[in-house]
Amino acid sequence: MTYPEAIQYIESFINYEKITFWPYKKSLKLERIKDFLTTIEDPQDRLKCIHIAGTKGKGSTCAFISYILRQAGFKVGLYTSPHLSDFRERIRILDSRFLAPDSRTDKDFEGMISQDELRGLIEKLKPKIEKYNKDSKYGPLSCFEFYTSLAFVYFKEKKVDLAVLETGLGGRLDATNVAKPLVCAITPISYEHTQQLGNTLTEIAIEKSNIIKSRQAIVITAPQKKEVMQVIRNRCKEVGVKLYEVNKDISFEKTGKGLSIKTGFGEYSDLKIRLLGEQQLINGVVAVGVIEALRFYNINVGIDSIRQGLYNTIWPGRCEVISRNPLVVLDGAQNIASSRALKQTIKENFSAESAAGGKGGKYKRLILVLGISKDKDIDGICNELCPLADEIILTQADNPRAASINFIEQVVKRLKLDKMPITKTESVQEARAYSLSIAKKEDLILVCGSLFVVGEFRDVRI
Repeated sequence: MTYPEAIQYIESFINYEKITFWPYKKSLKLERIKDFLTTIEDPQDRLKCIHIAGTKGKGSTCAFISYILRQAGFKVGLYTSPHLSDFRERIRILDSRFLAPDSRTDKDFEGMISQDELRGLIEKLKPKIEKYNKDSKYGPLSCFEFYTSLAFVYFKEKKVDLAVLETGLGGRLDATNVAKPLVCAITPISYEHTQQLGNTLTEIAIEKSNIIKSRQAIVITAPQKKEVMQVIRNRCKEVGVKLYEVNKDISFEKTGKGLSIKTGFGEYSDLKIRLLGEQQLINGVVAVGVIEALRFYNINVGIDSIRQGLYNTIWPGRCEVISRNPLVVLDGAQNIASSRALKQTIKENFSAESAAGGKGGKYKRLILVLGISKDKDIDGICNELCPLADEIILTQADNPRAASINFIEQVVKRLKLDKMPITKTESVQEARAYSLSIAKKEDLILVCGSLFVVGEFRDVRI
C-alpha cells in the first residue's frame, strides 16, 4: 500500500465531517467502536488518558496540556480533530527527547505521525477492519471511528506515558468516549451542532458531559452558563466524581501581559501565553487545572514545566498570524461564541481604539475573507464578524458542507452595512489571491468562518 492509497482508504469510510445533515443517534454507535476494539485487544485500555470536551477551546486546551506534559519529560500522545491540511495532524506524539526542527511547517504540527507509519498502520489493520465491517451487527465503522482506533493502536505501540484526547462531536456517542480517563475537562459550552446535539444548552451539555463516567476521573470545568454548570454538577454527583470549577476552586487574574493562577495545590505567577485572545487564558487555566489534578495519580509537574509549556504551545488556525506585511490572521471561528471571542481579540490586539478603519491603529482596513458551513448559524456569525470589515470577500471550502457564496451574500446584505464592498469567489485559493492583491501593507486580512476555509487558505504560505 502506498501513502496515496492509504489516504484513499481513509476517505472510503463514511465521513460525517463532510455531511451536512445526518441522524445523530442512528449514525453514531459507541457499541460499534467498542465492539471493534475488542477484536484488536482493546488498545485504549492500555493508555492513561486525559479527555476533553466542550464547544470552543477544547483543541487549544489539549495542546496546552500536551506541551506542559512534554516539557515535564513525558511522552505524550495528542489526538485532535479536525485537521487543517493533512490527516496526519490528528495523531501526534510530543516527546521531550526530540526537539522540533527549525522548519516552521514541522513546528506547527510537531510529532505528527509519519506517512510511512500511517501507511504501515493501515496496512496492518486493514484485514481486521474489513472483516469487522463485513460481519458487524452495528454496521461498518465511520471514518472518525476508524481513525480513532488507529490513534489508540499507535499510542499503545509507541508506549506513550499519557494520551490527550479531544472529542470529535458531542461526547456521549463520540468514538473517543471509549477511553477510561484519569482526568476529564469541559471547556465552555455554547450552541453548536444543534441538529445532532439538541436545541438547548441543557441538551448540548448533557451530551458533552457524558464523557464524565468514572469514579476514578476528576473533572475540571471552565466557567459555564448557569444551566450548563448545573448539568455538569449533576453528572459529577451522579457518578461520584470530584469537580473543580474555574472561578470557584481555581482562580486566575491577568497581570499585565502575564497570568497568575491559584489552585488547591499552590499559586503560579508570571505565566505567559502566546496564543491570542481572552479565551486562550481560560483554556490555559483549565489546562493547568488538569495538570494539577494528575497529582491524584502521583503525576507531579513543576512550575517551570507549566510556565514553559504554556509559553511554547502552538495551535495553528486559531487567531494565527501568518503574515505581517500585510497582516494576515486566520481563525476557525465557526459559531456565535467563537465569532464573538474573535471579534474581541481583533479589537484588543490589532485594531484602533475606534471602529475598524479608524486612523492611528495597527491596521488601516480590515478585509474579511469569510466562508461558513451550511449547518452553522450563518446569520449569527455574520452578525458578529461582518461589521468589523471594510471589505468582504465571500468564499467556500472544497467541502460538501460549505454554504454557497450566494446564500452567505444574502445574509450579509440583510445586515445593511452601508454598501460595503462584497466580492464573491468560487474557491478559497481565489479568495486568497484576490485578498492579497487588494491589501495594502497597512491592512489586515482576516480569514475565518470555518476551519476548512482556514486550512485551505493556510496550505500555501505567504
